[in-house]
Parts: sequence; structure tokens; C-alpha cells
Amino acid sequence: MAQKVKLSTIAETLGLSTATVSLALRDSPLVAEVTRERIKEEARASGYIYNRRAASLRTSKSGIVGVCVADIMNPFFGEILKSVENELDRHRQTFVLCNHYDDLAKQRSFVDTMLQLGADGLIMSPSIGTPASDIHLAEENDLPVTLIARTIEGSGVRSFHGDDSYGMRLAVGHLIEGGHTRIAMVGGTDLTSTGRERERGYCEALENAGLPFREEWRLKGPRDRHSGFDAAERFAALPDRPTAVACFSDLVALGFMYGLARHGLRPGVDVAVTGYDDIDEAAIAMPSLTTVANGQSEVGRQAAEALAARLSGTPAVESVELITPQLKIRQSSRFGPHGTGKGKDPA
Repeated sequence: MAQKVKLSTIAETLGLSTATVSLALRDSPLVAEVTRERIKEEARASGYIYNRRAASLRTSKSGIVGVCVADIMNPFFGEILKSVENELDRHRQTFVLCNHYDDLAKQRSFVDTMLQLGADGLIMSPSIGTPASDIHLAEENDLPVTLIARTIEGSGVRSFHGDDSYGMRLAVGHLIEGGHTRIAMVGGTDLTSTGRERERGYCEALENAGLPFREEWRLKGPRDRHSGFDAAERFAALPDRPTAVACFSDLVALGFMYGLARHGLRPGVDVAVTGYDDIDEAAIAMPSLTTVANGQSEVGRQAAEALAARLSGTPAVESVELITPQLKIRQSSRFGPHGTGKGKDPA
């Protein structure tokens, strides 16, 4: 078996000190960029593999961050993750990803693994049922945590997400301005902070307009397409059926629109529909989906930036950082309650 190439071999070949070679392979600004690239090129050519484990023993830093979300197949989390990755790259951090699928045991197993590997930090959208004590355990074992999308009261750490109640008030207020007085809400659950806040925004918008909340028009469920599709059947069977629907997420809204079509109802014509998150698919759906842009990119960037600050010695503090959402008006809500075209044209 061939012998492993040593750091000293690269240093000798290039006529440099091993300290310089080591700094260059860690992208230290103490080494000129031209020299860093020359050293990296020689390392690649010779087959040298940087020993991260040995380096972590010397520096007490692994260069690894754990990222834990509900489901990366949901574009909402994909867009957050893209910004997290870009920001971590700037700080020379590599991330390890976990989808917990709202399985608390799976999330705990991942956090345990990050602790065992000596990860530098953790960014997570906590699973349903996550107690504050789980965050405390990580923090007490030198694994700084930053939360995204959901909050945990008493966690003692920073959380970043869109202003969900305000965003839902924007969506429902838009439907009310279009002349709708019978408005349902589809999707979401009060088991998460996001679900509670968006439902609160829905109720507040109705109350502000003097409209009653009707329990039978609040169709709860997960935040995916199947949930929206299934809800359309219940919606179609409602007596005194609402003329408009505010959906918990874009995925729910897209599934709901498919379900409406299955029951002979035209989204954007027979029923006005809004989504939430403004994923890429929303703009190219048929009809294009009126939705609330939730600032996913900014959530990811700020969360990763906050974790980097923690790794540099900033103390933990519990706070909720809200990103202001924006309403994106498109075809799915352009018609009023009687198909009159009342309301704003799509942006």
C-alpha cells in the first residue's frame, strides 16, 4: 500500500516551511494568495489529504456545522439552506445536513452525533415537540445553536424567521380588499410556532374587518401538497362554501389548486387562493400563485452569520429576529367573490 503524503513532503518540494504549508491549506490570510494556490496545487498533484481530525485536536475546532431541518424536499427549506451554505462558505465552515421529518428521536440522534464529532455549532428548524432542555443540553456541551423558521420559548438562543402573523394578515387583508367575506384557511397546525402565528394573523385580519371566525372553515393539516389536495375535497363539500382561501404554505396552495380542479372548481376564478413562502414554483404555476415572500434567503444568511458570531465568542442570548414579509399579487387571487375581477391585477 502506498504511503500517505506528508505535509513536510510538500514543504520540502516547494522550499517552504511546514507552518506555511499548514496555514495555506487552512486558507489563512497570513499566506499570500498566490502562494496558497501554489501549495494547494502541489497538494492535489501529490495526493495529499488534509487531516481534519488532527487539526481539530490542535485548534479545538472541527470546521463542521450541523444543519437540521424538517425536509429539504420542501423548497422553503432548500432556499434557506442555500443562503446558509453561502454564508458558512465565507467563514470556511462545512455543514452536515439532517432531515428530521418532525421526528424528535431522529433530531436528537443527529444532535448527539454532532456532539460526538465535536461540531462547532448547529443551525436547526426544531422538530415538533422539541423542548427547550434539548437546546440547553447542546449549549452546555459547547455546541452553540441558532434556530430558523420556528422558535422555542425558553431556549436561550437566537431564532430567525419571517413575521408570520403579519404576513398572513397581508394575504387575508388582500382577499378582503378584493371583496371576499367568506375566507377559509387551509393547512398548518398549532403544534408549531409557525402554525400558531399564521393562524393568529388569519384571525386578526378577519377581526379587523369585522368578519367572524368559523371553525369549519379552518382546515388544519401538514404543510405539503398532499395536505392541500386532500383539503380541497373537504372544502368542496362545505355548505355556504367560502369564496377565498388563505393557505399555510405555497406547497399547500399548489396541492389545493390541483384538488379544486379535480372537483370542477377553477382556482383564481371560482375560488381565490393565496399561498405563503413565494417558492420559485409559485410564479410559474397555472394560475400563478398570489403569495407572501417570507425572506427565506435573509433568514438563512442572518442565522449563519449569527452562528459565526457565536463561534467568535459572542455570548448566547434569547431573541426572535423577524424578517418582514412582502405580498406578491398574481393571478390566483385576482377575481372577486362573484368572478367580477374585483381586486388588483397580478404584479
